[in-house]
Amino acid sequence: MNRRAFLQSGTILGGGLLISFTIPQANKLAAMVKTTADAGFAPNAFLNIATDNTITVYLSHVEMGQGIWTTLPMLLADELDVDLGQVTVKHSGVGKAYNHTVYGIQITGGSSSTWSEFDRYRNAGATARVLLTQAAAKRSGVAVENCKTENGHVIAAGKKYTYGELAAEAALLQVPQQVPLRPKKDWKYIGKGAGRMDAIVKTNGEAKFGLDIQFPGLLTAVVAHAPVFGGKVKSFDAGKAMAIPGVVQVVQIPTGVAVIANHFWAAQQGRKALQVNWDNGAGADLFTTKQTETYKKLAATNGLVAQQKGDAAAGLIKASKVISAQYVFPYLAHAPMEPMNCTVNLQKDSCEIWTGTQLPGVDQLAAAKILGMKPEQVTMNVAFLGGGFGRRATPTSDFVSEAVHIAKASGKPVKMVWTREDDMKGGYYRGACVHDVSVGLNEQGLPVAWRHNIAGQSIMAGAPMFGPPPAVDDTSVEGVKGSPYLTTVPDHFIGLHTTKEVVPILWFRSVGNTHTGYVMEAMLDELAHAAGRDAVVYRRALFKDHPRHLAALNLVADKGGWEKPAPQGRHKGVAVHEAFGSYVAIIAEVSINNGQVRVHKIDCAIDCGLAVNPDGVKAQMESGIIFGLTMALYGEITLENGKVQQSNFYDYRIARMNESPEINVFIADSNEKMGGAGECAVPPTAPAIVNAIFAATGKRIYNLPIMNHKLTQA
Repeated sequence: MNRRAFLQSGTILGGGLLISFTIPQANKLAAMVKTTADAGFAPNAFLNIATDNTITVYLSHVEMGQGIWTTLPMLLADELDVDLGQVTVKHSGVGKAYNHTVYGIQITGGSSSTWSEFDRYRNAGATARVLLTQAAAKRSGVAVENCKTENGHVIAAGKKYTYGELAAEAALLQVPQQVPLRPKKDWKYIGKGAGRMDAIVKTNGEAKFGLDIQFPGLLTAVVAHAPVFGGKVKSFDAGKAMAIPGVVQVVQIPTGVAVIANHFWAAQQGRKALQVNWDNGAGADLFTTKQTETYKKLAATNGLVAQQKGDAAAGLIKASKVISAQYVFPYLAHAPMEPMNCTVNLQKDSCEIWTGTQLPGVDQLAAAKILGMKPEQVTMNVAFLGGGFGRRATPTSDFVSEAVHIAKASGKPVKMVWTREDDMKGGYYRGACVHDVSVGLNEQGLPVAWRHNIAGQSIMAGAPMFGPPPAVDDTSVEGVKGSPYLTTVPDHFIGLHTTKEVVPILWFRSVGNTHTGYVMEAMLDELAHAAGRDAVVYRRALFKDHPRHLAALNLVADKGGWEKPAPQGRHKGVAVHEAFGSYVAIIAEVSINNGQVRVHKIDCAIDCGLAVNPDGVKAQMESGIIFGLTMALYGEITLENGKVQQSNFYDYRIARMNESPEINVFIADSNEKMGGAGECAVPPTAPAIVNAIFAATGKRIYNLPIMNHKLTQA
C-alpha cells in the first residue's frame, strides 16, 4: 500500500495511527457467501493509537464468555510490545474488514476465533511496531537498527518516546508489505496467558449486554408467538391488552403480535391479556414419540452415502461377532443465561441496532432488507453476549428481524425482549436424531465391518449464506465420517437420511459432534467390553496411526490415573474425540446412589496445538465439560401436539453448582496445528460418563438424557 492509498483508507483518525493491512488468505470461501457487497480481499483495521497514547484494539469476533476479549489483544500486544494494561478493547463495527479469514463473513463460531486471527492480529501489532520505530528513527536522525521498542515506547538516540507521541508521524509512513514477527522467546503473553480483561467491567457493571441498553424514549416490546411451530395469526383482539397501564401499542408482525409498553412488566401483562386466534397448521401433528419411531425405522435402512469402503453388509456377515445398537437423541435448547433481545432506533434515513449477535453482518443485511435501506444505513452495535452456543448465530436473524419489524410497524424506538420461556418454547434447537449402528469384530475383537446410518434434520438447509444445502450435510455426520476408528475397517458404510420438520434447528455447541461423538465412544466401549479388553488399551490399538488422539489418551490415562482403582463405590469411564482441530480425552468417575448418578471427577487432556492462553483453554474445557454433563444428565426438549413441553430451568434442568465435579485439565505441550477450544470438550464428556455408568451398573445408555433411566449399582 502506498502513502496515498494509506491516507485515503482513513488510517489517520483523531490525529492518531490506525493500522490496516491485507491478508491474502482472507475470504477464502467468499464465493459461497450471498451478500450484496463484494466479498473479495479486504483491508483489515484492528488497532488505533491516538496521540494521547490511548491504544484501542478492535475485535472482529464477539465476546460471549469464551475469553476472546483477552486472547486477541494478547496476540497484538506481544507484537506491539505493550502491556495489556495499556490496551482498551472494543467490539468492531460491521464491515468487510472484519470478515472471517476462512468463512468469508463476519462471524463468531466454530471454535475459530483464536486460530483464525493468530496471524492477522500479530501482523497488526508488528506493523504498528515497525512504523512507530521508523517514525522515531526519522525524528531522531538515527538508523532504524539503532532504535528499539520497550513496553509502549520507542528508544532512539537516548530518548524515550511514547507510542502516542509518534502516532501522527507513523501514520504518514508507507506501510511495509511484510514485517518481522517477534521470536517465541520474546513472547510475553502468548503461551503464558493473562488475567481476563473483561473481568473488571463485568464485575463492576460497566460491561453492556443487550438487555442493558437504555435511553430516553425507549419502549419495551414482547411478542405473542404461535404455540406451534409454523402457526399463523388468524385474528386478534387488542382491547384488554391496551387496557393494561403502561401498554402503548399493539402491532401485528410476520411472526406474531407485539405488545409495546413503557416497561417490561406492562408489556408482559399486556401480552397475557391479549386475545389471539391462531391457525396452528400441520405442526400440531408433531409428537416426539411418533417422530422417534419414524427416525428409528429410517435409520434401520441405508441412507445417502457419506463415506463408504468395501462392502459393509458382506463384512458383517463374515464377522466373528456383531454388536448392534440404536441411539436416540432428543431436541436440545441452547438455554443461554441472557435470553434473546434486540434494541432498534429507526430514523427516516437510518437505523441503529444494539444486540448480542454472532452474525452481525448477516443481521445488518436482514434489517436493511426489511427497511428498504442500504446496509451502510444500518449501524450495528454489538454488545457482550450472555451466552451464545450457536443460538445467536441464526441465518434468519430471527430475533433481530423481529425487533426491526416492530420498530417499523410502530414507528417507535423499541427494545424487543424474549423471555426464557419464549426461547425455550419457540426458538431454535439442536436437532433430534437416531443412529443405527452395527459393528462386526474379528476373532481378535477388532472391528472389521461397520454399518452406520443416521436420521435427522439438516442444519445447513437453513443456512442460505453458505449456498444450496448439500445432499449430505457434513454437520450431521461429522465425528463419524473420517473417524480414526474406521481407518483400518476394510468394510464400512456411513449413511444419512435427512428429514424435514417444522421445528427449526441450528448449530449447537459442538454441532453434530454432540451426538456423533457420543455414539462413537459409547460403541467403542461396548466393543472393548465384547473383546474382553481394557477400554484404554483397546483404543490405543486403534489409534496407532493417529498420534494426536493417542497422545491425548495417554496424557489423561497417565495424569488421571486410569490404571489405579477408583475409590470404593466409584467407577471410571473414558472417551476420546477430535473436534474443531483439537483432541480431547476424558476420564469420568461416577457413583450410583438410590438410582441417581453422581459425577465426582472429570480428568481432561487436550491437544489444541499452541495454547495461546492456557488459562483460557482450561476455562473452556471446564465450561464444555459442564455443558456436556448437563446435556447428558438432563437435556431434553419434547413435543406434544406440536407444543414444546419445557419452559424454563425448573423443567429444563441445568447442572447446578452442587452437582459440578472436580475437574482437572491437562494441556499437551504441542507444536501441532492450532485448533479451537470452545466446543471440543463437549462431545467426549457424555460418553465418558455413560461408560462409567456401565462400569457401575452393567447397563448401556442408548437414549439420552440419563435422568430418564433407572439405575442400580451392579
